Amino acid sequence: MPSSPSPPAPPPEPRGRGQRRTLGARLLGLLLPGLALVLAGGLWQARAEAEHAADAAFDRALLGAIKGLDLSISTASGGLAVEQPYRLFEFFQLTAATTVHYRVATDDGLVEIGSPDLPAPPGPLRDGEPLFYDAVYFGEAVRVGALRRALDPPVGSARQVLIQVAEGTEARERFTRGFVRQALGRDALVLGVLALAVLGASAWALAPVRRLAEATRSRRPDDLRPLQADGLPAELLPLVDAVNQQLASTAALTEQRRQFIDDASHQLRTPLATLRAQLDFARREPDTTRQAEVLQALSQELDHATRGTAQLLALARADAAAHEPEPLDLAELAREVALALLPQARERGIDFGVEVPEAGVPARGDHAPLREALTNLAHNALVHGAGPVTLEAGADATQVWVGVSDAGPGLEPELRERVGQRFAKGRGSRGSGLGLSIASAVARRHGGRLEIGTGEGGRGLRVRLCWPREPA
Repeated sequence: MPSSPSPPAPPPEPRGRGQRRTLGARLLGLLLPGLALVLAGGLWQARAEAEHAADAAFDRALLGAIKGLDLSISTASGGLAVEQPYRLFEFFQLTAATTVHYRVATDDGLVEIGSPDLPAPPGPLRDGEPLFYDAVYFGEAVRVGALRRALDPPVGSARQVLIQVAEGTEARERFTRGFVRQALGRDALVLGVLALAVLGASAWALAPVRRLAEATRSRRPDDLRPLQADGLPAELLPLVDAVNQQLASTAALTEQRRQFIDDASHQLRTPLATLRAQLDFARREPDTTRQAEVLQALSQELDHATRGTAQLLALARADAAAHEPEPLDLAELAREVALALLPQARERGIDFGVEVPEAGVPARGDHAPLREALTNLAHNALVHGAGPVTLEAGADATQVWVGVSDAGPGLEPELRERVGQRFAKGRGSRGSGLGLSIASAVARRHGGRLEIGTGEGGRGLRVRLCWPREPA
């Protein structure tokens, strides 16, 4: 039979979606646009300054030509004459490197020397003050300098003379373009050097991160030691601290799992061996009466193993489960546990009750772990203590509590020092030694403690879970 076609491969992820830009690229993306705008503004300002400088330089040259013409004007013959202007302008033409035009005219319009159609000044002139302006002459952009002064003595009806000199702006524009090109090349070089500096600086600054990453990558999977912060910049210390906290949490969780496995093997090995021995004995015992006794003992041992396993799982949940506090009434919690254990108390003939305020005890806590802890404490009191056994709940200005008191023999001195440790139990006890450990773990998760004291009248044992009371 032909083989069925294989399912189509998933489409490739679009390029760039799973990629991340480097820090150097991010810095360049942030810095270069702003720097480009700043350099563009600087380039515009440099062009304006270059034009201003060129205008000033060329205007000085125009003013020199105007003054040269002015010195060449003569009225000695009774008329207006300009002596040797052509030699003057031949020399000026050499320095200007462009076409030069001039005009000398009287205010009565009778004398016009030079180019009579030069563009007129854009506004009125003041006597003896030169004016420079841009204009167009025969389709060519020119820079024009104009000077008006009084004729002394007057020539006929003419009282004033106007002197104009015009020069093409091609040389000025070449100077401005060259200056701008130099500034543009300088700015481009600055941008390039800055980009290389940013990339090099980011690579240098991130070298400790790469070393840290390489040191972390080369570790064994079971190596949960804290990372070393020696030689790292101060900015990386919060990251290292956060990673070390996570490593500590992982190490604590790993230790909890290892401890759970050790506890489970410790808790289940002996009961299972006992169950196996009792079962083998029951199979070999021909007496039915003895068989019934062995089966009853086997059932009790199975109950002990079941309860020990349940307590072990409760302890694991108390150590690792998320703490989810909610509003609850500790008085109602005590009544709930009392109702659940009332049949056991009646079976043992123990006076069993609840002592809580009628108004209740409002608090915030995790209901399921608190119920499990209080149930274990009450069960311990019913099994190992003596009546009366009382479930209590209360509060004061700083804390709330819930617990159990009994009138039994209390704790042995050596056991009181080990309260809260796993599998700590008194001589002759058939319990698992986990009840107080569960209560201690639950109290710690609520930010409190397990408080051990004596019962009413200085007899027995009182165990309370206490934790801070939240402000109203």
